[in-house]
Amino acid sequence: MEYSKFSRFHFSLTQFKCYEDYLDSKVTPLDLFYFKQKELAHKLVEHGHRGTVLSREEFEERKAAVQAAEAAKSNAFYDRSRPVTLASAGKELKDNFLKALAEREEANRSGKMTSVIFIRDHNTLGQEVSGYIDYAHRLKTQDFEPYFSGKKRLMPARSDLCYYNWKTQVSTSNSSPNFEVIYDDPNGLLFKNKRDKKILNLDPLSGPGEDSNRTFLQSDIYIHVVIYDHNVRTV
Repeated sequence: MEYSKFSRFHFSLTQFKCYEDYLDSKVTPLDLFYFKQKELAHKLVEHGHRGTVLSREEFEERKAAVQAAEAAKSNAFYDRSRPVTLASAGKELKDNFLKALAEREEANRSGKMTSVIFIRDHNTLGQEVSGYIDYAHRLKTQDFEPYFSGKKRLMPARSDLCYYNWKTQVSTSNSSPNFEVIYDDPNGLLFKNKRDKKILNLDPLSGPGEDSNRTFLQSDIYIHVVIYDHNVRTV
């Protein structure tokens, strides 16, 4: 992989254990011949007589930043490579909707896919509500075992991407970590994926968008459910 000069400069700092080692790399054999002592040669370099040289504070700050970036990259790789614990594992699922959620759980947990769930049904007060749910985000913030075991029903909430109560006419919309809500577009309600910037079109008379699929499901426990799957491509 090719790095820019800027990137190579910053990543090269990690080869030095301390600031003195960094200064050593700037000292020439001729410097040591004339000054005899390494400390004096260091002073010469530190005061800029060998071109642009980082101060001790700049060296420590930039080295720490590079190490932090490398640690974050390593942690991200570990999170993607380690086994994902699935809430649907071992569950005997009969409803088509729950089966569809189980099929998509691993991909949404690992980041390979981001699915949006549309649900229309009645809440515990008997009021008809509908909304769009960021499945991957809900998986990270909620325990889905009760949903897959049938102890609870997954329903839209005011904190989801979109929510509407047909009885009270309460309406909310919120962007999530995965999607930006676009509600003022002439084509209607849209969701923009924050990772690849591609648009998810919710209009049933139009295609769902690039790298996306729309699945209509017959469910015994909901009036109306649709799942939009967006496959995330990494560059």
